[in-house]
Amino acid sequence: MNLKKTSLLITKWIFICLLIGVFSGCASAFFLVSLEWVTQYREHHNWIIWLLPIGGLCIGLLYHFYGTDVIKGNNVLLEEYENPKKTIPLKMAPMVLIGTLITHLFGGSAGREGTAVQMSGAIADQFTGLFKLNNSDRKTLIILGISAGFASVFGTPLAGALFALEVLYFSKITYKSIALSFLTAYVAYFTVEFWQVAHTHYHIPIVPQITVTILGWIIIVSIIFGFASMLFSRSTHFWGKLFSKTISFPPLRPLIGGLILALAIYGIGTTKYIGLGIPTIVESFSATNPWYDFILKIVFTGFTLGAGFKGGEVTPLFFIGATLGSALSTIVPLPVALLAGMGFVAVFSGATHTPIACTVMGMELFGIESGLFIGIACVVAYYSSGSVGIYNSQIVKGSKYKLYQRFKRKDLEDF
Repeated sequence: MNLKKTSLLITKWIFICLLIGVFSGCASAFFLVSLEWVTQYREHHNWIIWLLPIGGLCIGLLYHFYGTDVIKGNNVLLEEYENPKKTIPLKMAPMVLIGTLITHLFGGSAGREGTAVQMSGAIADQFTGLFKLNNSDRKTLIILGISAGFASVFGTPLAGALFALEVLYFSKITYKSIALSFLTAYVAYFTVEFWQVAHTHYHIPIVPQITVTILGWIIIVSIIFGFASMLFSRSTHFWGKLFSKTISFPPLRPLIGGLILALAIYGIGTTKYIGLGIPTIVESFSATNPWYDFILKIVFTGFTLGAGFKGGEVTPLFFIGATLGSALSTIVPLPVALLAGMGFVAVFSGATHTPIACTVMGMELFGIESGLFIGIACVVAYYSSGSVGIYNSQIVKGSKYKLYQRFKRKDLEDF
């Protein structure tokens, strides 16, 4: 390839990165502002939670009649990357946006990363036809979409770029995809910054020196974080299968699920375990949480998503990890903020099989001083979380796969 062709190719991909980053960043900024508005409205008008069944029915009907080809959410992106067939419909973006806002407005327990990633992935894939790209290049577009969505919604460009690469398994990633993923992540991140949309900030004020004793405690709590990841993933899949098996007409699943959720929220007398749960996450860095907080969040989120409501899993995973780490501070001789931060990213690491991205995310959010604690926690949780993650279509490879194969001597899916 001569210099002119190489220059044109590089220019084309930089232009594509800029387009994906800007469009995805704008979409995420609009989503974050809208999400904050519906959250505040719900918190000041709690009576609206009684309309959760109606909201669920609307989501169910919307996807049943217009979105059967995008209903699998993030798994659509993973499947199209592994086995490219057709361009992801652009309608995925507005449908998941509407579905997520309805879920949060009426009191469902869900996250936001799934929405941002799906919107960005759908936007990115539209450039396949515009630039007449082949399947190999289309895979790169999907990576860029995931990278832009994650980086823009959490304000962590390094982790966003790495997450897109790691969740799709590093060995199939080209050097071109790596460079473009980082470029797109930063463009999306700065686009959100341009719109002056703020991200939540966390702080770990005290980071002790690592000793043999402290290392032992880190490993113990990290194994617990891994088990929490496993419990969340299996809980979400359990509720999804139960609803599918017992209710044949899909739109009725979120209707009935919404009714049960509304009654449950009324029964416990608090809205602590619905929505994103950001205030509780922030509080866990400075105060000890009750031991049952993380369990109730697992139940509420698994049930919400299993019933067919829309949203992501990652922010609930942050809630689960941070509150679990905070609760463990009563028996583990480590600072509460450090334990909360470790749990914050370690539970996420175990549920998504992405320890590298989660380690980097921890350092982006909490500072490089806690990097060693965060890294150990993410790796140990990754290995102790089992083979089942939150994404059904994710291909689990690498050392974890080999370890489980050697340990069980049978197919990974049976683990």
